[in-house]
Amino acid sequence: MSMWDERFAQEGYLFGTEPNEFLVTQQHLLKPGMSCLAVADGEGRNGVWLAQQGLQVLSVEASAVALAKAQKLAQQRGVTVTFEQADLAEWQWGESRFDVVAAIFIQFAPPALREQMFAGIKRSLKPGGLLLLQGYTPRQLEYKTGGPPHAENMYTETLLRNAFGDMEILHLREHDDHISEGTGHSGMSALIDMVARK
Repeated sequence: MSMWDERFAQEGYLFGTEPNEFLVTQQHLLKPGMSCLAVADGEGRNGVWLAQQGLQVLSVEASAVALAKAQKLAQQRGVTVTFEQADLAEWQWGESRFDVVAAIFIQFAPPALREQMFAGIKRSLKPGGLLLLQGYTPRQLEYKTGGPPHAENMYTETLLRNAFGDMEILHLREHDDHISEGTGHSGMSALIDMVARK
């Protein structure tokens, strides 16, 4: 059993069943019928919410335990989501497949894998497609309210500007806010949000 399977095997939903707050604030950009990739979607809270907005969602996740919970959540909410179990280090992102990519707290990835994933995200977006990303900044290590204990996995404004400099950055903001996403992310947090268009 993987570390993630173990984390997700506990009772209830590790990160809750409500969508990420930053994602919800970008609802105005979402239109029914858009194709959407939810990267490392865990127990499905974001993928399911995106499907509730009328998007055609592909939810990719490595943990079978998390996927089973995500399927249950989709059934409860009465939406159809395509779930795929995959290791993102090996996964084929494809070319110009998605109108939207949601990358919410995908910071399990150390720098080399992160670069590979960011390149995959860019490839997989259609021209004009949108990346909605939220993560932690290195100061999150002081708060200890979620995320990996590795500063090199965190994002800074400079890192994201460099990584996505070939896209149109519509919104990029570092901020400290209280988040309440299950037991996995709870309390004052050092966050960074980005919306970028290919």
